[in-house]
Amino acid sequence: MATSTRERILATCLALFNAEGLATVSTHKIAAELGISPGNLHYHFKTKEQIVTVLFARFEHKLQALGSGTQRIAAVDDFWLALHLHYETIAESRFIYRDMAHLAREYPELGRRTQALTAGNLLSAQALVAQLMAAGVLQASHEQARILALQIVFTTTCWLSFEGFIPGRDGRDANPGLAAFYTLTLVSPYISGESRAYLDYLKSKYLG
Repeated sequence: MATSTRERILATCLALFNAEGLATVSTHKIAAELGISPGNLHYHFKTKEQIVTVLFARFEHKLQALGSGTQRIAAVDDFWLALHLHYETIAESRFIYRDMAHLAREYPELGRRTQALTAGNLLSAQALVAQLMAAGVLQASHEQARILALQIVFTTTCWLSFEGFIPGRDGRDANPGLAAFYTLTLVSPYISGESRAYLDYLKSKYLG
């Protein structure tokens, strides 16, 4: 089945926003990239905000779906996979976290939804840490568990911004697997002895 014009617009906008930044991409540039008239673009989306809102909703849904799966995680390899998928989802819509300040300033409602999404991510991280503690994978105090959950959300949220400041890199070639490993090292002091083998395997894979 041929891709609809609406979906072509959304796919093109996602690629442009990710590559060039939300602030620099105008509706005229979007139309030119698609090879359609501005009027045709306007027929499908009246404003750029409508496009951003749809893309944000899709990102929101994916992160919420990932967060709802924390109850199935009971081992370090499950934890790494969950982090990897989370980072992959962020990378697919990298403009949202990378351009968060601009997004919140230009589209206040999406700014509020970003705050709500972050709050939801924190609850998911807290549930995830609690689940791993219940399974005996992590051994930590209540306060340590609370800080770990906060560190996980802080790291995932700021990942692409940090990548953009590394010389010679702009975040587009960021490695979700490596980011997941680095995040996992935050909890390594609390991983039980029998669960350390997988962490050692990841260390050899990513750090040699």
